[in-house]
Amino acid sequence: MPPHLASMLFNSYVFIFAYLPIVLMGFYLAGRYSHQWASWWLATASLFFYGWWDARFVGLLLASIAFNYGAGYLIALWAARDKRQQKWLLGLAITVDLALLAYFKYANFFVENLATVMGERLSIGEVLLPLGISFYTFTQIAFLVDTYQGKVKEFRLVHYTLFITYFPHLIAGPVLHHKEMMPQFAQPATCKLNWDNMAAGLVIFLLGLGKKVLIADALAQYAIPVFQAVSQGHQPMFFEAWIGALAYTLQLYFDFSAYSDMAIGISLLFNVQLPLNFNSPYKSTSIIDFWRCWHMTLSRFLRDYLYIPLGGNQSGNARRYLNLMITMLLGGLWHGAGWTFVIWGGLHGAYLLINHAWRTLQAKLQRPPSGRFWTLAAGLLTFTSVVVGWVFFRADSVQSAIIMLEGMSGLHGVAFAPQWGEGWLSSTLMALGGKFTGVTPLTGLNASQAFNTILLGLLIVFCLPNTRQIVQSPPTERQGLLRLLHLRLSGLHAALLIGLAYAVLTHLHRPSEFLYFQF
Repeated sequence: MPPHLASMLFNSYVFIFAYLPIVLMGFYLAGRYSHQWASWWLATASLFFYGWWDARFVGLLLASIAFNYGAGYLIALWAARDKRQQKWLLGLAITVDLALLAYFKYANFFVENLATVMGERLSIGEVLLPLGISFYTFTQIAFLVDTYQGKVKEFRLVHYTLFITYFPHLIAGPVLHHKEMMPQFAQPATCKLNWDNMAAGLVIFLLGLGKKVLIADALAQYAIPVFQAVSQGHQPMFFEAWIGALAYTLQLYFDFSAYSDMAIGISLLFNVQLPLNFNSPYKSTSIIDFWRCWHMTLSRFLRDYLYIPLGGNQSGNARRYLNLMITMLLGGLWHGAGWTFVIWGGLHGAYLLINHAWRTLQAKLQRPPSGRFWTLAAGLLTFTSVVVGWVFFRADSVQSAIIMLEGMSGLHGVAFAPQWGEGWLSSTLMALGGKFTGVTPLTGLNASQAFNTILLGLLIVFCLPNTRQIVQSPPTERQGLLRLLHLRLSGLHAALLIGLAYAVLTHLHRPSEFLYFQF
């Protein structure tokens, strides 16, 4: 079966023109007769969505839901009876969840590294990774902890099932919190048609779809060849390495931002608001701010259920920095079973330590640096640090990442455009290892087209408002360009949306998966 038929992507014809309309109609028709019927319909449709990807793991998902629902119910039941037994059950349930995640996600990684250390050949066969297991495992662990702390007030099975399986978030997040979702599912108004939510949801979905199809996928054609060539042992030159690194940095940004927007838009069609998960992170002027804006629900989970339980910042700076590093290392490992992800997490842990130390020093200075220059410098340093981190995140091995960083440092030479190869400058550049070509030497990419695409992506990232600001910003925020772009009922905006819809639909013949599906 062709990949685009085997996968029900948000950016596929089968999802947009078949699955989503059928689920919407069924939801609101069922809602006319019973709120509970509508909830079960949506939960069943979500399980069908998951099963379309790989029916083999539907049973695992249902078993996980049944186990955690039962454990949560017993934890709440024993709250006033036996605290010791309640705590024991919480620990057991979390252990089972993490053991299941560890087996499917890290078993092969562990065996491969053990074999390397022992110098022997070990194998347990290929362990397939169930789609979305990281997200629904974290979601259920949060539910168990909150139940133990007495924060969970509702235990209706249909709403819990829907909370876990809800298809807009099931595959790639956001990591949901029960208090954000289950009360919404319980409201009778949720299954009543709301045309305002329908209109807003469609616009947000369309904007996200445009990001994915027209921008993220266009950038992929420059990122993929460079990283593939490096994985085969080739050494990229300066500009080629930066083309690959920046193209991937922007591809991941628009890809993840697109998915987050599309998930929020789809959910609004069902009168359910998902939490904001992405808020212009590349505009951050510090790594601390970056992690407040990138994958916001995961950052919140790591803070509330890992960093704070470890002690947070309550035991002095040394312990605080250790807790930060542990949290980021585990956050990196959560993204994938590989040393590149561990290094990426450790790198961001080091960034955060330096950032917090700098803020401590600033607080002690009577006149800390400030002004536009420092803001610009801080933003540039933060963005560059993030780009370096993404090299490890994307590379297939530590060695490949090092080769990429060497290329970005100019250690493999520099290639310039042909017109630079004339006159006195050419001899100087050639003496420094420069070459003159209109294409990147390693992959044959058109350097000019790559540069223009990356420049356009950077301008969109740094100069334009994000989707939330365009659709939902309050009047007090609408200044300058945002005032012009803020969505409102007008012929111009309608024409722009129709044009965007046409451009997107004509590019859906080759849908590509979202990058965060692999985590």
